[in-house]
Amino acid sequence: MSIEVGKKAPEFELQANNGETVKLSDFKGKNVVLYFYPKDMTPGCTTEACDFRDKHDEFKGVNAVILGVSPDPVDKHQKFIDKHGLPFLLLVDEDHKVAEDYDVWKLKKNFGKEYMGIERSTFLIDKKGNLAKEWRKVRVKGHVDDALEYIRENM
Repeated sequence: MSIEVGKKAPEFELQANNGETVKLSDFKGKNVVLYFYPKDMTPGCTTEACDFRDKHDEFKGVNAVILGVSPDPVDKHQKFIDKHGLPFLLLVDEDHKVAEDYDVWKLKKNFGKEYMGIERSTFLIDKKGNLAKEWRKVRVKGHVDDALEYIRENM
């Protein structure tokens, strides 16, 4: 499956930290900020999640829902949410199928080791379910502000 700006975003159905099953189509009529991150409780992922938390009301103000996705299980997601007061859902993609659909499951290198993992990326899906914008290989600093600004100016 390929993903392309202007085309229908890949549908998914994943378990959320609250135990509910969440589908992309549940959010028709809203802008969806779907962000993929490598791992709960790690420094970069914590900073990114807290940046989204701190701007959550502003995203709500532009009719946007934030959804975080990583391979971590429900219990780790819930601990992450509880520790940092995250007001949005974190979705479980343990088999990384959705990450593959969005082409963010990549070969990574760290300290001379190669492994497969999530390439930090964010996708903005419009009210009709089409991919409006993508940010790949995200650098955390300033990213949430960039995403919010894009929505304000274009959606």
